[in-house]
Amino acid sequence: MSATMRILDIPKRPDPRLVAELARMVTPHLSDSMERLYAGGHQLRPMHKEGKLAGPAFTVRTAAGDNLLVHKALDSAQRGDVIVVDAGGWLDNAIIGELMAARARQRGIAGIVIWGAIRDSAELGAGSYPVYAAGVTHRGPYKNGPGEINVPVVIGGMPVNPGDIIVGDADGLVAVPQDQAERVLASAKSILEKETASMKQILAGTVDRSWVDKALKEKGYKI
Repeated sequence: MSATMRILDIPKRPDPRLVAELARMVTPHLSDSMERLYAGGHQLRPMHKEGKLAGPAFTVRTAAGDNLLVHKALDSAQRGDVIVVDAGGWLDNAIIGELMAARARQRGIAGIVIWGAIRDSAELGAGSYPVYAAGVTHRGPYKNGPGEINVPVVIGGMPVNPGDIIVGDADGLVAVPQDQAERVLASAKSILEKETASMKQILAGTVDRSWVDKALKEKGYKI
């Protein structure tokens, strides 16, 4: 069997409880909890109107502009999975459109991420089914392969392994490795608590801003 003909399953799916808890966190807090080093690049934007994305990554690597293996993923992914497609960032051919998104939604797939382009953007943009992509084009895909399913991929500079927990919101995407998920969740909760307290101080006009001048003086600024 060719190395580019592997169709695998996610080796281990995360605990749904953990996915649900991470889904309640915003991507900035998750990103900060991973040292701001791990995030799907700024090119990957939500193409839907609203709606949070969360679930284990069901990965696809495909040739640029080709969606044969994405169709296989639509038939193979389990309810709650997120189909994550590394199409090389190619924007000249759409990998999915309204019909494929409808098929994914009907099967209970949590959402779709395309490191590449989509079409039917008006229809997808009016809905709440989570679709992230790097661009839009009317030109359709090919169905020739090659490709692989559930192998490590890279989307927008972010490595994604099968089973990583994908979380997406209006600010973008993060992929949380399962072995880091509990730590990242605890850190994100801590950041949320601190920012909630800071917002209360801002609204009350009691926030301490002395740290700004202190930091400037330490860097040699004359105030």
